[in-house]
Amino acid sequence: MYQTFAYYYDLLMDKSLYNAWANFVGRHFGDLSNQRVLDLACGTGDLAVRFAQAGAQTFGVDLSEEMLTIAEERRLIANQKIDLLQGNMLNLDELGVTQLDLATCFDDSICYLADEAEVGRCFEQVHQTLKPNGTFLFDVHSLYQMTTVFPGYMYNEQDQDWAFMWSSFEGELPASVHHDLTFFVWRGDLGAYEALQETHVERTYAIETYCQLLTGAGFTDIEVYGGFEDEQLTTKTPRWFFKAKRR
Repeated sequence: MYQTFAYYYDLLMDKSLYNAWANFVGRHFGDLSNQRVLDLACGTGDLAVRFAQAGAQTFGVDLSEEMLTIAEERRLIANQKIDLLQGNMLNLDELGVTQLDLATCFDDSICYLADEAEVGRCFEQVHQTLKPNGTFLFDVHSLYQMTTVFPGYMYNEQDQDWAFMWSSFEGELPASVHHDLTFFVWRGDLGAYEALQETHVERTYAIETYCQLLTGAGFTDIEVYGGFEDEQLTTKTPRWFFKAKRR
């Protein structure tokens, strides 16, 4: 049976990362029971399911219909109630999700926004969804990761019926990267491999820029951490984690 790119992307994803993100939420927000929680850029729903299992009234938003199809399958298997919505993080006001206690946006999804203006608009949209004193948690790639680690990066993996190739190249804009992702999938009906290919473009900014954009959107009490376990920031920190509160 033919499967989508999203199916194989989900298959390859390191599931232990979802536990790490969930643990970060537990430390920096606390008990999710009876809390209204939005997982922004929810993808295939792993984290949203964890939130629902923890007792949260959970909303998942993603731009990709393919990702949401898998998220719905995962929700049904877990027997959890989750409102899965297709939408753009730049236009959350169109979805009618408000009075949230917590909004999350992990897996460097903010880095897919085109420029500072879009990041600022996203922060404004998230701010509007939160109730007063609501919490926003997200992560992004660091400048070190984008300018030193990713350019020239390559990763390959294969299984009996598929192979995966990931190549990263420096982008045209400062601290931007192009990821070329290709799955070669065996199609029994064709008697041949089929290539499923996507190019992902990411961009990041200085910590100070993110903090300024958060403040401009109305957030306060901004905290920044150097990893899943709240590590200290260094010049070689690969991923930055942010916590902010709505005024």
